[in-house]
Amino acid sequence: MSQWLAVAVLWISLALVAYTYVGYPVLIALLARLRPRPLKRVPWEPTVTVCIAMHNGLAELDRKLDGLLGHDYPADRLSIIVVSDGSTDGSAEHLQARAGPRVQAIIEPQRRGKTACLRRAIEAATGEVLLFTDMRQRLEPGSVRALCAALASGEVKAVSGALRFESADGYAASVDAYWRYESALRRNEARSGSVVGVTGAIYAVRRHDMPLPPPGLVLDDVWVPMQIAARGGRVDIEPGAIAWDRPSQNASAEAARKRRTLAGNWQLLRLWPGLLMPGRHPLWWRFLSHKFLRLLMPMALVTAFVANVILCRAGFLYFSLLCAQVLAYIGALAGIALPALRRQLPLRLAAAFVEMNLYALAGFIDFLRQRDAHLWQTSAAAGSGEGKP
Repeated sequence: MSQWLAVAVLWISLALVAYTYVGYPVLIALLARLRPRPLKRVPWEPTVTVCIAMHNGLAELDRKLDGLLGHDYPADRLSIIVVSDGSTDGSAEHLQARAGPRVQAIIEPQRRGKTACLRRAIEAATGEVLLFTDMRQRLEPGSVRALCAALASGEVKAVSGALRFESADGYAASVDAYWRYESALRRNEARSGSVVGVTGAIYAVRRHDMPLPPPGLVLDDVWVPMQIAARGGRVDIEPGAIAWDRPSQNASAEAARKRRTLAGNWQLLRLWPGLLMPGRHPLWWRFLSHKFLRLLMPMALVTAFVANVILCRAGFLYFSLLCAQVLAYIGALAGIALPALRRQLPLRLAAAFVEMNLYALAGFIDFLRQRDAHLWQTSAAAGSGEGKP
């Protein structure tokens, strides 16, 4: 590689990384501040159907059902549909035993994937509002009411709640650090218009506005809001609706979840390439900046490092930049290898950054070679009965 080409590759790669992780969040924050689009919340108590897909969720089933049935929303206006996706741990039988006037059980004897199960729930639902959640998360009191108030005016067609973690120690600290960054970005997207994805753990849609996600889809929590936005609907975030989760306590559990999510982004682009075409979707710039460019970051980081190695003797600037990259990666690898070091903020952030890009690379490989990515795997580390999208 010639020196001038190495210079171009280095600075273009670094600019792409800077725009993706800093530039776009700053632009969206400015847009939210300078051109806010406030929304009015109106008290509303429609009938609500909670839709849940479950695979081997016996350990969580009673806690989830009891929490929803005891939620502070009128009992005669809230019902639950749980679809068991080829469960083999006795949860399907236990779900049938718990079925009643407010709990409908749908049993799929063979594995079909989360989206296929959600389609069954959507088709069977009767509520004016559909609320989607996973088995593991605990909904904060007032969450259902807050989601309905956000949908009341009719301008908002889909609304996401907020995901929070009950603890963030050890390895989970990096998960929490990343999610705080992501949550701030989503809040600014909502304040300035629409978010490009909702939280799969808690989101709600008016039933007559709900598109049926295609079977085999991995990311219903991106496909659904993007479909709604394409029809002119607004997708908002309601901070008063909270789902409490327990973050994965080890790297392997979190890696599997993130790899599946990132592979799902590639699947979404294969199904809907128009998302990246200017003018073809009202949120194309947000999707490009928030979702697609992150998929390219592993390549950008590798090309930046290789070009910097080539230029390390071209002057003090390039030598110093290479040293900074090496130190950053050493710190990140130390944080990954020794979770106790994550108590230090710089190492925690560096480790989270490198891990996310390793997941992005692995997710692309998974997308190329796996045909059953829509079949989630349970996470023993987190005690869940489903995989998070």
